Amino acid sequence: MATGEIYGRLRELKSQKKSGFAVLADPDKIAPADMHYLARLCNDARVDYLFIGGSLLLVHQMELCIQRFKAESDIPVMLFPGSPAQVTPYADALLYLSLISGRNPELLIGQHVTSAPLVRASGLEVISTGYMIIDGGVQTSVSYMSNAMPIPADKPEIALCTAWAGELQGKHIIYMDAGSGARKPVSAEMITMVSSHISIPLIVGGGIVSPEKVYENCKAGANLIVVGNAIERDPLLIRDMAQAARASAGNVQEEQP
Repeated sequence: MATGEIYGRLRELKSQKKSGFAVLADPDKIAPADMHYLARLCNDARVDYLFIGGSLLLVHQMELCIQRFKAESDIPVMLFPGSPAQVTPYADALLYLSLISGRNPELLIGQHVTSAPLVRASGLEVISTGYMIIDGGVQTSVSYMSNAMPIPADKPEIALCTAWAGELQGKHIIYMDAGSGARKPVSAEMITMVSSHISIPLIVGGGIVSPEKVYENCKAGANLIVVGNAIERDPLLIRDMAQAARASAGNVQEEQP
């Protein structure tokens, strides 16, 4: 399926060496009634995307959360699914995740076979995503649920080869994630090595708790920073983090192959 406008924007960020900022909302942790407030904060901060999804979805309110958010905001909503069940046409796009850093066949292709009819019928812009779990210093929900060993934090060359494999397989983007609640975010060294050697956009998330870390990771080459847990604790961080991502423009480190 062809990509569309949302992916085009991500490609522009890559080509222009700029960075965007996305807020991650977990429907198990935020009530639909709170989405109006979140939308206003995101609008004021000029957030680029809202990511929505979770590892479990114990409470089935994702669609209502999206509807409440979109009633207040034109910011694109992208599904960041933890399972094939997390697909709804109320969003704008779907990150179709393939866990290329693991060896779990269900998360490489198995769940995709199951979900393909639903995804094709959804009308969503589908963005094929090479998803890579990076060791964040503690077992996270995503590493536990995926039953996959994360890439060691001090092995950027393994991350690079994994990202290359995803790109060569035709993935639209690479997403490096230390996981929700990670003690250590993905290192700037790993981000630079991967970003400077791939031609597709790079998304980075997990363990990012300050505007300074957002700025550092954007300078290292991340095209989109995703933050969830820190914003759950302090929603007012949205403004400063979004500003930090924009402030990094033109300062991306260059590394020659």
